[in-house]
Amino acid sequence: MRSSTQFDTATTTGATTRQPGSLCTHTPKCPTADSPDREAAHVVAAYPEQGWSLLCNAVVLFEDTGELLPDGRVVAPHRPIVALA
Repeated sequence: MRSSTQFDTATTTGATTRQPGSLCTHTPKCPTADSPDREAAHVVAAYPEQGWSLLCNAVVLFEDTGELLPDGRVVAPHRPIVALA
């Protein structure tokens, strides 16, 4: 049986728990998740063996350059196209 967590307690009582829009605590602030340069944010947690990292603006960045934004939107991988010689 699973042990109770804060999230489980909030769910069973009907309250909702949201992750903050930004985990950025340094100066200058990193770009927000809605900024075009959102990938420049600092890494908060890295899991290279699983192929993803959490950035301080709450974006999950995958090694294939895909992204999961804090609001649930998905950004498709956007690797640069290599010119054929």
